[in-house]
Amino acid sequence: MLAYLDCFSGVSGNMLLGALIDAGYPEALLRETLAGLTLDGAALLVEQSAINGFAATRVVVDTHGHHHAHRHLADISRILGKAHLPELVRDRALAVFTRLAEAEAAVHGTDIQSIHFHEVGAVDAIIDIVGVVAGCLHLGIDRLICSPLPMTRGWVRCAHGEIPLPGPAVCRLLDGVPVYGLDLELELVTPTGAALVRELAADFGPLPPMRLAHTGYGAGTLVRSDERPNLLRIMLGEPIEVAEAQQVEVIETHLDDWNPEFWPHVSEQLMEAGALDVCLIPIQMKKGRPGFLLRVITEAAIRPKLTSLIFRETSTIGLRLRREDRITLPRTTVTVSTPWGQLPAKAITTAEGTVITPEYEVCRRLAREHHLPLREVYAAVYRSSSSSG
Repeated sequence: MLAYLDCFSGVSGNMLLGALIDAGYPEALLRETLAGLTLDGAALLVEQSAINGFAATRVVVDTHGHHHAHRHLADISRILGKAHLPELVRDRALAVFTRLAEAEAAVHGTDIQSIHFHEVGAVDAIIDIVGVVAGCLHLGIDRLICSPLPMTRGWVRCAHGEIPLPGPAVCRLLDGVPVYGLDLELELVTPTGAALVRELAADFGPLPPMRLAHTGYGAGTLVRSDERPNLLRIMLGEPIEVAEAQQVEVIETHLDDWNPEFWPHVSEQLMEAGALDVCLIPIQMKKGRPGFLLRVITEAAIRPKLTSLIFRETSTIGLRLRREDRITLPRTTVTVSTPWGQLPAKAITTAEGTVITPEYEVCRRLAREHHLPLREVYAAVYRSSSSSG
């Protein structure tokens, strides 16, 4: 099962647990799992709420005013080790706490065994983390993708006093994760939430292709000052295999003082660096000057390498960047029989059936080796695909 976390209002442990329950994780099974922790002085409240017109599940852990001592990682490990939990749940929950300890240790300049889990070591955090891990296991989630996370500003009170948002531990936990700024003085991403998504999410980015089966909403306990819903959405479904990325980056620039003789070299460099496609289009620029539009299509991860290459190999001093959606037809590599042996070709699946097309570089090389017209090699591939169809 593929799951997507749509964190338009951040993520916390209780919001994620509520979203899993809303998506089908039985409350009775959750309570049975948590009973194995043998934690005293806490009651689990699960309620249906309406947030800005959205039906959602809110989870609250009521500690009845009990004071819970700060815990070290070793204390958490002992609690989980004595609990009646599936081994996978125990191991993943401990991994989440280990991430928290590593982040706190980095922030405070100490080792993980010396870290006191203040708020995150409380009973409610243990319940949230164990519940979320167990819920993912029960729902059969074997791959979790998380959206980019909103980073707010302001201050929040913790055991160390007032700290700036986003919290230092959250920043450490989200090293390498895509984030964006939000002009809101409210903590939307908690340390527990950040640790959970870092441990459980296989990737961060846009909604992947899937056949949607269930959607769940988890409600937060705070009210946003901008009146937007404080919810976390989880979307469950079966992944849909696609041949290529369905969202691409487009890089463009105008060139009017560059030698176009360099283009074959530059285009080859761009393709070898991972570009999906490149082109150079003649245009007429201001004051009637002839020039060229250089356009490169790429996946987001390759963009920095390609922009650096364009600045190095051309005379441009600026690039335009945009993201576009695209639709691609499924395609696979097949072999076809020709008078010169088996040749690889491309099989493209269309609404009318499968179409076989020649691979240019393969045919060009064969034409040169056998001193043949390129069109003759192409024709042989088309004849072979027609006879085999």
